[in-house]
Amino acid sequence: MSGSGFHVHGPHDHAVEHAAHGGDGFSNNIAVMTAILATVGAAFGYLGGATQNDAAMFKNNAAIDKTEAANRWNYYQAKSARQNLAELAMTLPGVDPKRYEADVARYKHDKEEIKKEAEKFEASSKEWNHKSEEAMHKHHEWALATTAEQIAISLAAITLLTRKKWMMGLAYGVAGVGIVLGALAWFGGH
Repeated sequence: MSGSGFHVHGPHDHAVEHAAHGGDGFSNNIAVMTAILATVGAAFGYLGGATQNDAAMFKNNAAIDKTEAANRWNYYQAKSARQNLAELAMTLPGVDPKRYEADVARYKHDKEEIKKEAEKFEASSKEWNHKSEEAMHKHHEWALATTAEQIAISLAAITLLTRKKWMMGLAYGVAGVGIVLGALAWFGGH
């Protein structure tokens, strides 16, 4: 999906321009309504694109932190291997076990610090993923609001061509639904 914005270029453009020059009240109202809907739709499209960009950035941060966590766990495993070798060396005949006690203690201490770091990065990765999911949900809300405004613009163009007042009511209704969806996206907390 592209967050490049909201464009109102289609077969109805000529009809809207013609109506604006025509001078009758019905056509002028539809032309003004179309311009307002295009502006609202453009704002919704921009906000939808921004939330999509946030979702991608958050997902990227999650991947970076997941990689850091994996690196820490690899380092933890390396320290474990060294600790195991030192513990093994302590059991060999003819070896003074006290010589390796400090190494074993140091590896145990190092592993605890490394484990805390790995767990911190895992938690951070999980939080970034959660933020990404929330941003994508918000993006979908904006996309729905934008789509409703686009449909309303198309209905307004059909209204200009058919001059059916009921079609104008339908266009206003769909536009209203789009505005409600936009308000829910704006004020909806997740």
